[in-house]
Amino acid sequence: MGSTSDKISGKANELAGKARQAMGDAVGNKEMEAKGVLQEAKGDAQQAKGNAKEAIKNVVDRT
Repeated sequence: MGSTSDKISGKANELAGKARQAMGDAVGNKEMEAKGVLQEAKGDAQQAKGNAKEAIKNVVDRT
């Protein structure tokens, strides 16, 4: 996956995780809330991976 697709997938997971957390909180479902936290963390990691790929590409392009 390229850096842009990692960032997009990451943002989608982050937003879905936040929504899942909110839904779990609204209905009092702690398991759903916890899964939302994990999904949001996964999205953050994907975005970080995309940023790292982009940074490496920028360094390589400059040389």
